[in-house]
Amino acid sequence: MPPTAGTGRQQMSEPLTSGSLTQVSFDFNCFLDIAIPWRLLCGNLIDTLSVSESRQGIGGREGAAVTSPADTSPVDVFARERQDQIARIVEEQGRARVADLVARFGVSAVTIRKDLVALEAVARVVRTHGGAIAVDRDRPELAFDIRERLQADEKLLIGRAGAALVHDGESIVMDASTTALAVARQLKARGGWSQVTVITNGLRLAAELAGHPGIGVLMLGGRVRWEALSVVGQLGDGLFSRVNVQTAFLGAAGFTIGSGLADATDEEAQIKRSMVSAAREVVALVDHTKWERAAFATFCPTDKIGVVLTDAAAPPAMVRSLTARGVDVRLLDADTRGETAVTTAGASAGSGR
Repeated sequence: MPPTAGTGRQQMSEPLTSGSLTQVSFDFNCFLDIAIPWRLLCGNLIDTLSVSESRQGIGGREGAAVTSPADTSPVDVFARERQDQIARIVEEQGRARVADLVARFGVSAVTIRKDLVALEAVARVVRTHGGAIAVDRDRPELAFDIRERLQADEKLLIGRAGAALVHDGESIVMDASTTALAVARQLKARGGWSQVTVITNGLRLAAELAGHPGIGVLMLGGRVRWEALSVVGQLGDGLFSRVNVQTAFLGAAGFTIGSGLADATDEEAQIKRSMVSAAREVVALVDHTKWERAAFATFCPTDKIGVVLTDAAAPPAMVRSLTARGVDVRLLDADTRGETAVTTAGASAGSGR
């Protein structure tokens, strides 16, 4: 006989026995044992798919298959490896645009520009507006704005040390090199000059110092070379016979023991020979990339060099050879505060300082 409504309510309101509690506990534990691992498994699967989709979206390839964990995503490439790849791309193709590199490596334009700055600092690429071009190592002379950015840190150290050698009241001569320009900028930074005369054939250098208090600028005459932003020719030679020059600060395209300081063109070398002849002392401004490198035309033999300002990466064997000849070689490095630390490798016998 089927139960009445009241009977059903009575059965539902009856208390659970201890056996019933045991059965419910067992069933609940079984449910947890199955549900928790399944939840974890599903969660891991969802996370894996989400990461794969994120990487696919960053790469910019719509509809691409989900990559396996063994695949290397462009965003996982370390900075140094990415920079090596960028350098190879520029070398093989001759140039590269920032936008193309951003799309290829899946990083921001800011990151790519930082990579190009780092590569240019070690002379692996040359930065341009919107990208970079390959360094033409077979070309005898790079444009001034390109050379100015190469070894910028080393030139800053050399510039500080060069400016420290200048005394108030002196007349000095400086060539049109980018390292001499670094010395000129540090002369301005020192300040406090009452009368310093700078003779130069460098257009950029003259513009840098023109109008600065206590610094007078004499510009040599001649023909303008746009590659070096310099003035060359014999029109300026007559000035040196009428002035007394204490020090010549000269950069170089190459520096060897046998050839001394040399330049990429004979026109530049010719005006620098006049500077060497007019000065009481020659200070060579050469970072380590110029050492043991022969250039086209010598303008100052080694035995006429009084002081060499260079960075700490200069080849030790050549440094020892120069100091044995009495050349004052000063190795420059930045200390923990960013100041220039000078290590004197030798003292020049003929130095007037």
